[in-house]
Amino acid sequence: MNVYSMLADAIRRRANETAVSWGSRRLTYREFDQTCAALGTWFAAERCSRGDRILLYLRNGFEYPALLLAIMRTGLVAVPVNAKLHPREVAWIAGDAEPTLIFAHAEQLDELQQALPGNHGARVIAIEDFSLPTPAENPRSAVDVSPDDPGWIFYTSGTTGKPKGATLTHRNIVASAVNCLADVFDFREHDRVLHVAPLSHGSGIYLIPSLARGAQNIIYDRSGFRPDDVFDTVAEREVTAIAFVAPTMIVRLLESSPRSDIGCLRGIIYGGAPIHLEHIRAAAARFGPIFHQLYGQGEAPMTISYLPGWAHVGADDATLVSAGFVRAGVDVQILDDDDQPVATGESGEICVRGDVVMKGYWRNEEATGKALRGGWLHTGDVGCFDDGGRLRVLDRRHDTIISGGTNIYPKEIEDVIAAHPGVREVIAFGLPDPEWGESVAVAIVADDPALDEAGLLGYCRENLANFKKPKRVFFMSELPKNAYGKVLRRELRETLVS
Repeated sequence: MNVYSMLADAIRRRANETAVSWGSRRLTYREFDQTCAALGTWFAAERCSRGDRILLYLRNGFEYPALLLAIMRTGLVAVPVNAKLHPREVAWIAGDAEPTLIFAHAEQLDELQQALPGNHGARVIAIEDFSLPTPAENPRSAVDVSPDDPGWIFYTSGTTGKPKGATLTHRNIVASAVNCLADVFDFREHDRVLHVAPLSHGSGIYLIPSLARGAQNIIYDRSGFRPDDVFDTVAEREVTAIAFVAPTMIVRLLESSPRSDIGCLRGIIYGGAPIHLEHIRAAAARFGPIFHQLYGQGEAPMTISYLPGWAHVGADDATLVSAGFVRAGVDVQILDDDDQPVATGESGEICVRGDVVMKGYWRNEEATGKALRGGWLHTGDVGCFDDGGRLRVLDRRHDTIISGGTNIYPKEIEDVIAAHPGVREVIAFGLPDPEWGESVAVAIVADDPALDEAGLLGYCRENLANFKKPKRVFFMSELPKNAYGKVLRRELRETLVS
């Protein structure tokens, strides 16, 4: 089944309703289907054959949804990359994926062309010089593909080395979309869904269940995330759902001015990184039961566990710090270093299997074998199940601080320090220690200019076990983040150690 076939019912029922809008431009569902079909003809004229890769190095814009869905409709493979990546990083991905076509912005073309391998063979197209083709009348159905044919290659953010291409098949993407509708958020035909996060990432995945239900998808094209601008758009366009935000964006929403004109908003889907307890508690108290958490990763997108909106309001700490409940159609186990299951409450690596799990890493058999050994996706995340059946993500496995032979999870420290009223952002990490092996350090972005190391350590003494208290505190104007908004813990550590 081609994942595009999920849109067939909406195209029939909602033919004259808006599928995608951007500013004053829009495509109805009929026009969207006809445009995707016409793009398929254009791809063929560009000598793209089934299975060829098309790389999208683009910011959010009107053309993006049609390009993305047309690629999969035609039996090609989408390789969306974040527009915030440096052209040299994109050139490395292009060298690995070997795309036939690359779409990019005009200001990136020269540097990208210079960085691409000499024998890359791809035609590079400036999106500013490209126009969506005239919609095709009486379009043919989507190309028939095998469920295990690749449809999307998602390159990991590369925080542990070079990015790896998680190959998502049509089966994977369909399963993800169905599970989203079953558990995370029930998109409806009258929803107006705002995409503020990059369509190259989670927000692009959410296009599919949203379009399958006949909703209108509004593309937010402004650079940066400005909460007041986002809420202006929500009020003006009567937005009912925001498809995917990162925890850092929720913190920004809390800093915005109170609004009385956003009552239309019934859902904000968030994930991509752990959120601190105080932040999500404050957000739920201020905005109500509209936050829907997902836990997943590129290798199993938006699909491992979820915490619905109703579970956020009035919830105890154990619920809010958890990643919620295992999703429908997904099997999760917590395994030890010998890949044996551990008891409830004990920590180990979170391992997943099911139709949502990637086929493997693109042209990387060694990494695929390691990640999928024993038939389970080894996520690299440390977690446990609590007595309430909730999955708790403790930290990335490689981020664990081992001090004096004791495991210390940075998130435990970060959750405590984030509750300090003078702290805006915090990241914890280990630094080499001649006596203990590693000692705890934290980097702080403070809102209160009077906050100093002595004051912070005094707060930690009152709220943290002695062995978890930081021995070093670094005050910074901002924390280093990658193109997806994740804090670069290892890069920060390396900078401070050198």
